[in-house]
Amino acid sequence: MEASQSSAQQQEPLYRRAIFTFSGSHFLNDLVTTGMVPALVILYKHAFELNYTQSTLIVLLSYLTSSVSQPLFGMIADRKPRVWLLPAGVFCSIMGLALTGIAPSLPWLLLFISISGLGSGAFHPEASRGTHLASGSKKSLAQAIFQVGGNAGQAFGPLIVSVFITYTGIKGLLWLIPIAFISLLITVQILPWLKEELIITQRHKTTQKVKGANNYLGASLLSCIIILRSWCQIGVVVFLPFFMDSLSVQQAEILSFVFVGAGALGTYLGGVWADKIGTKQLLILSMLIATPFALIFPHVHGVLSIIVLLFFGFSVLSSFSASVVYMQRMLPQSIGLASGLAIGFGVGAGGIGSVFMGGISDAFGVSTVFTILSFLPLVGAIIAFFLPKYQEQL
Repeated sequence: MEASQSSAQQQEPLYRRAIFTFSGSHFLNDLVTTGMVPALVILYKHAFELNYTQSTLIVLLSYLTSSVSQPLFGMIADRKPRVWLLPAGVFCSIMGLALTGIAPSLPWLLLFISISGLGSGAFHPEASRGTHLASGSKKSLAQAIFQVGGNAGQAFGPLIVSVFITYTGIKGLLWLIPIAFISLLITVQILPWLKEELIITQRHKTTQKVKGANNYLGASLLSCIIILRSWCQIGVVVFLPFFMDSLSVQQAEILSFVFVGAGALGTYLGGVWADKIGTKQLLILSMLIATPFALIFPHVHGVLSIIVLLFFGFSVLSSFSASVVYMQRMLPQSIGLASGLAIGFGVGAGGIGSVFMGGISDAFGVSTVFTILSFLPLVGAIIAFFLPKYQEQL
């Protein structure tokens, strides 16, 4: 009887309505956080007359409020899920950025950015948990679809800044307010299903203990890899307009779109491949393949730089969804915490790296930042060799 139930669980299909709801809301959330905030730095810099270090404080606060709060929200949700954080989180993340369009000073700007970051921190654990519940036996594929939504938002962020905000100025961000209310319509409709699934999951926990103990050492190693990957992504998106100063802001932001857009495609295909070859192998390969492109990017120009940037983004971000599944399998007793670490804390630590890189830019120039970035994928690949193995099925 138990064997047949286990077999049925393994063959359980994706619940597509839920998966695409979470992916769509993830698009909106990451569009206004990791997508637009780094791309807006150059506009905030001019509007408030900031230096590089002050400018990157904006990214730091956005990512720090999100990254620190995500594991906390995840641990709270592991004890008692709060599904209302899903719509409330994405609403606050969008509304917070919209209000920066009327910020009268840097302190007010940082306050609104913090509200946006906290909203993102509340959204991610519940959305990732919901994706986990709706994934059936296709864990990596489901997370890939969910993460593609987020990565697509990150990709379109610089593009929206390039084609719209650079012409309207930061006041154009007020047009995001209607989007905040649309996000409520998207997310609220899935709450009845999510509540029911959580009740079933809680009953299952009381009758059958979740297999496997939490592997905190493995989770720490994986967090280091996610941080290095995040530094690559944030470093390119934030400092590319300054590095390629011969280009207009619009042209530089389009290059950022190429980088993150290629990463979105890589995220989806990486999720498909991870179900076939395993996530550890995918993590190692993605970082190794990204290394040569990272090393040569600072030294190429013209069309070749676009091609290298495309392959760099595709390879280094292809492990995004796989790393979330990997973290959930290393922390099977704490799915909310695992999601908070993989999507939040590790990724959000990129904000700290951006301030560090801002200080380097002020002291040694932006080119030094790209020299440092070029070695990060290789370091990540080396760490990935020491990750523990795990069973493919949860």
